[in-house]
Formats: sequence, C-alpha cells, structure tokens
Amino acid sequence: MYNIFPFATLVFVVLDKAGACKRSITTVSGSQAPNGIICSGDLIFEDDFNELDLKKWQHEQTLGGGGNWEFQWYTNNRSNSYVEDGILHIRPTLVADDFGNDFLYSGTLEISGGSPADECTNPQFYGCIRTGTATNIVNPIKSARIRSLHSFSFKYGKIEVKAKLPTGDWLWPAIWMMPTYNQYSSWPSSGEIDIMESRGNKHLVNPYGTNIGVEQIGSTLHFGPNPNYNKYSLTHYEKNNATGYDSDFHNYQLEWTENALTFFVDDEVVGTVTPPSGGFWELRRLADTGLDNPWKRNSKMAPFDQEFHIILNLAVGGVAFFPDDGNNPGGKPWKNDSPKAATDFWEGREQWLLTWDRNSDATHLKIDYVKVWAL
Repeated sequence: MYNIFPFATLVFVVLDKAGACKRSITTVSGSQAPNGIICSGDLIFEDDFNELDLKKWQHEQTLGGGGNWEFQWYTNNRSNSYVEDGILHIRPTLVADDFGNDFLYSGTLEISGGSPADECTNPQFYGCIRTGTATNIVNPIKSARIRSLHSFSFKYGKIEVKAKLPTGDWLWPAIWMMPTYNQYSSWPSSGEIDIMESRGNKHLVNPYGTNIGVEQIGSTLHFGPNPNYNKYSLTHYEKNNATGYDSDFHNYQLEWTENALTFFVDDEVVGTVTPPSGGFWELRRLADTGLDNPWKRNSKMAPFDQEFHIILNLAVGGVAFFPDDGNNPGGKPWKNDSPKAATDFWEGREQWLLTWDRNSDATHLKIDYVKVWAL
C-alpha cells in the first residue's frame, strides 16, 4: 500500500535544486525547540522515554478536573508517572490508599509547594484547594497530565505518538494539543486538537450496540467563538478496532498543514478537516449566530494557525465524556447531571474497581515515543 504518511520510515532532508535544504513552513518555540533554519522533513522534537525528562515535560498539578469535573487529582508523583524500560507510564491510583477513606469526606487537599515546579498550575474549578464533604468528596483518584508548554510548541508539522491504551472502567486516556498562547481568546476560541481520546471500559456500548470503550478512539477539533458554540460535531471522527486499542501499541498521528488537518491511526486516515476559503467560521456556518468572528483578520486555518503544545494524560470519569445512556456491565454509578457525581462514582466503586487490574500495568497509559517532523 502506498504510504502517504511515512512516520515509520526514515525522514530525509528535502533539498532544493541548489542542494540546500528546503526551508520548512513549520515554526517552533520553547526551551527544547531546535535553533536555526528548519528544513522540510527535519525531526524537530523526539522523546523515546529513556528517562522522565522534566526539561521536556512539565506536570500539571490541579484538582480542576479538566473543565469536565473529572474525578482525578493531577500531580507530580512517581507513583503516577514514571519511565520503565523505555516506556512512559501514566497510572491511576486511589487517594484513599494514601490518606484513608474518611479523608475524602472531610479532608482538605491544597496544592502548594516551595518551588514553582510544585505550585498549582490551574486554579479554575477549585483547582488549587478542595475540602471534602458528605456530598462533594475531594478527588478520589490520583493521576498525571504532562505537557510541553514551556519546552516545545509548533505550528504545522507531523506528529506521531506510539501508545498502548489502558483497560479499566471510566478511564479516559488522551493525546492532544492546546494553543500555547490564546491568540483568539479563551477556550474554545483559540482551538483544541484532540489526536486521540478513548475510554477504558471493555464492554461499554452505545444504544446502537457499537463499542465506545477500548475498541474505539476519537479524534476531534474543538473551536468556536465561546463555549456555547463549541462547533466540534463536524470535526469529530471515530475509528473502531475489534481487538481493542488496549491489546497492543498503535501509532496515533496528525498531519497539520496550511490547508488541512488529517488524523491517522497506524497510517490509516481517520478523518480530514479542510476548511473552505471562509475558514472555520464558514465551515460551521457560524455567521448564523450573529456573533463576531474572532478569526476574521487571520488565515482560513484560524484558530489552527498558531503554535500548539503537546499533552499526554489519563483522566477518570467526569460529567461530559461517558454517556448516561451507554450499556456497561454493572451500570454507571453516577449521572452526568448529578451535583455529587464524584461521590456517587466513589461510592459505586464495587462496579468499577474490579475492572482495574492493579496488580499489573493494564490500567496504565503507556507511551513508547513522541516524534514531531517539520513539513
């Protein structure tokens, strides 16, 4: 088969007729970004995870739940993020194992440290301090979310992440990108690129009988003039694999050019977004809203014409990603509109904890490498 996305092959510098490198349109920034001229085809960022390189990756430390009231506490702890045998592991653990069950209902979690690396990274949604109550417990799960915010960002290029996804009910692994500078204002005006999202449930199916757990991955662009007009429905794609994306490593890929964004899994196209001349405003007929177009002074790729950074994380639950009408063995212990969703999740742990094999690495998001090439 013709390989239109040669991630698994050697990348050669493209030469012009004079023998010099063909200058890339890719731009980069950050402490780990290459200096000087970037040639088309250059490998501009790479991590094979021979170590957990904190010069390349910064941990987010927050209780905020990713804007979805997710149930995890993101922290910098080697129980939750570590490298072993050339593989990055992001692992969920129980807060009760560290502090006891009663702490969830009456204890206080406050993220503050003696150095900038230990400080709370996002105060939104009570992200820096929470005190548990009988109806609103503190985040019951610890996990990790790492990003290249300060070390590497790029605009236009090809990215590949080789990963093996976790198994366990209500786990939510993600490989994605966010704008390094919110050029067009706050989310989703400045965009979001979800290269891969999945659910750890083995047997979760939608009302039509389609597995939406470990057998399915999704790729999505989020954009809109404000959160009420997050017009992702036309830029969301799904791909199913009957053996499950937890059974082996797969390559999750994005090709991002001045004209289109294309998502791949193992070199197979999942979906392509090609905005018309009127850009994403025209693509989603946002003129019908009567709102002001925040991208009208920029290219048709706006908001996806700015530098983005890479994020790798493992979330748990929340009130947005796991549908209430899904069919899952044992049911779903919380409702998305419940004011005490985290409490219901924790108190329903007999349903999900048995699906977390905590004696193996099955619940871990495992990353073999991350690579980015210039166009």
